[in-house]
This record gives sequence, C-alpha cells and structure tokens, in this order.
Amino acid sequence: MSVPSSAFSFLFTSFCVFFTLSGTSSCLAIHANTTRPHRQLSVNYYAKSCPQLEQLVGSVTSQQFKVSPVSGPATIRLLFHDCFVGGCDASILIASKPGSKQLVEKDAEDNRELKVEGFETVRKAKELVERKCPGVVSCADILVIAARDYVHLAGGPYYQVKKGRWDGKISTASRVASNIPRANSTVDQLIKLFNSKGLTTQDLVALSGAHTIGFAHCKHFVARLYSYRGKAQPDPNMDPKLLHALRMYCPNFGGNSDIVAPFDATTPFIFDHAYYANLQKKMGLLASDQALALDPRTRPIAQDLAKDKQKFFQAFVAAMDKMSLVKVVRGKRHGEKRRDCSMHT
Repeated sequence: MSVPSSAFSFLFTSFCVFFTLSGTSSCLAIHANTTRPHRQLSVNYYAKSCPQLEQLVGSVTSQQFKVSPVSGPATIRLLFHDCFVGGCDASILIASKPGSKQLVEKDAEDNRELKVEGFETVRKAKELVERKCPGVVSCADILVIAARDYVHLAGGPYYQVKKGRWDGKISTASRVASNIPRANSTVDQLIKLFNSKGLTTQDLVALSGAHTIGFAHCKHFVARLYSYRGKAQPDPNMDPKLLHALRMYCPNFGGNSDIVAPFDATTPFIFDHAYYANLQKKMGLLASDQALALDPRTRPIAQDLAKDKQKFFQAFVAAMDKMSLVKVVRGKRHGEKRRDCSMHT
C-alpha cells in the first residue's frame, strides 16, 4: 500500500491502529555520556543574538505537525539518538560525503529507520533561523527546541530548554550500536546504558513515556507474537486481544515491511500517560516496553506514572532536561556552528 509521507492509512482493530508510512517507521526507542551542570547553557542564551529563535522554530514545527504529524515522534526520536551517541551535538544530522567510505552516524544500521520528517524539521527551521540570525544558532539547539515543541503540540507539557550548545565535529557510524537501546533490551541492559549517560532508573522510565506517540515496524516485535525467546509460543506477557490484532498485520514470515503499529494502542496521537496504563494491562508493544512493568526496579515507577499525568509530565521534563545536557559541546576547539546541519563547517 503506497501512502504519501504526510498521510496515514488507518486500519482499526479492537485495540490497535495500524499505519503504513512511506519509507520506514519511527520506532521510537528511548535513547538519551554523562550529564554535568553547564554554566554556559541558559534559557536566555540567544536573548540578544537571536531573540526570535523560539518563534522561528515554532513556526516550522507547528506547520510540520499539521502537514505531517509523524514529524513529532520522528524529531523526538532523532534527539534521543543524537544525545545517546557522543552527546547532544547534532552529529546525527551529518550526511556522508559523496564517494566517502567513512560512514557517519546517520548511516548506522540502528539509525536507518529514522524518519526523514525529523531531519526535514531541523533543516527547515535552520534555514529560517539562518536568514534572521546567520551563523549564531547551533543545529544542536534547534533539534532540542523542535523536540520540545512537538511534545507540546501533541498534548504534552511545554517547558523551557537550556541553550548554548555547539555542533560536534565528529560523526561516525561505529559509535552507534553500543549506545542505542534495542526493542528487546532487558531492564538490566537499559539501566546500565542510561546510567552510562548519567541518567537514573527514574529517568529511564520517564523517557520511555515518549512511546506515548510513535510507531514501530513489525520486525521489532514479531518475535513476541510467535516465538518469544526462541520458544514456539507468543510472549505470555502480552494481552491476548492485542496479540490477535498484531498477528493480523504482522505475519511470522513475509508480510508488508511498511506496516507499523502504534506504541500506545489507546491514544496513539496524544502525548499523555496512557502508555503506562497500557503496560499494566500487558499492552506494551516492544519487549523493552513491557519489561518496565515486570521488573521490580522499574514497575513501581511505571505504576506511579500510570496514575498521574502531571507526575509523568514533571518526570519527563526533568529527564529530558538531563538528557539534553549529555556531553554538550562548547567552543571552537571541540565544536562548530554549522550553516547547513548536514555538513561540517
């Protein structure tokens, strides 16, 4: 089934809404190198040098959200993938040079499903900002602002973001695999990875709540439907009705590789706390999602956030702030201010 990038094909089941997106799905795994206080970063960093910055970026994100709602989860996921690999330095946006054998982060296997809408959001915002404030604002800051905008546009909290990042000078595909969570990651693996970024178990569970919007291709959860952990049985920790619905669109072999399912089967377009309530009902899509409701270290946190949307919003904002400060680049020695986010200066 062929669908324009800005459109969705809706297929309703008792629990799920499935979507075929042109290109690949936004399997929004939560991805956030150690966070430290950054005196140079501030909410008002561009108050004098580019006072209209947030309005400029906001004009792009609001339009993109109307035209192509998938831009939201795509951009949030893009930020996670950027921050978790070498820090929040926009290295994920660098494109390979023609003819070069050096693969950049964007080319890594784990990043090939990153939706073009996320990259397009930053590109369009950067072009607009450059016309008003040339050579001033980093791509890294624009990505952080855009992700915040989409959280709010989808019904989530609006929060102030610290600015003053520079763009990184290094982008290599080889750094990606060991720093990105997997759809079947265990809680042990997730906690270890998040801790390596200076993020706590609380942050892990809160940031996982970004799966309240976004979608995943069948290949990321098909094993749960037919042969979980190598056994010829589905995952016992999946709701039977959800299992039946997913099997309708995700056969064990073959099938349409463009079919995706929402992480949150109940309110897939709304940034709310339903994701956590779904986990209590065994309705998590990925094994790494459902694991949060099973492990004694994460279960109480997930249960707590399922009960109170405002508590989730507060935890999410705090965790996003910490994640956005992971290994921030500062100054010309280690950083750059790109005019084109896909090219080093």
